[in-house]
Amino acid sequence: MSLLLPRRMVSRVLVSLLFFGAVSSFGGAVLAIVFNGAGVPLDQLAGTWFSSVLVLGLILGIIVGGTQLVAAFALLKRHWGLLAAAVAGFAMLIWIFTELAVLGYSWLQSVYFGLGMLELILVLALLGIAPGVVSPAQGSPERLPAP
Repeated sequence: MSLLLPRRMVSRVLVSLLFFGAVSSFGGAVLAIVFNGAGVPLDQLAGTWFSSVLVLGLILGIIVGGTQLVAAFALLKRHWGLLAAAVAGFAMLIWIFTELAVLGYSWLQSVYFGLGMLELILVLALLGIAPGVVSPAQGSPERLPAP
């Protein structure tokens, strides 16, 4: 089954997802830093490298949110945007895997795992690696002729 969406639409969806990821990561960082974990019991950090949520909030805001924001702007400016979007998608997935290992499961982690995966799928589609998503008539990479 193929969707064959216009390349521009797929790119705009990816930029929108990246902006959403950035804003929500910054919001999560503020909740973690200002509100001391926003209800996450600090005893869940026992046995980890972290004694408070300050460093975790900074990582969430600067690294996860920062890569999402940089990738969105890079895609808008058409400078190394797909590479930045791939890094941002992987950063989101690494954050979620780490959260699962430290805190356990929450339904919200499924949402952000899906966000990171969707970002990576759209990067692959825009690179022409997932050819059933982006319409070849809309400027996707040229295909070699069949022998």
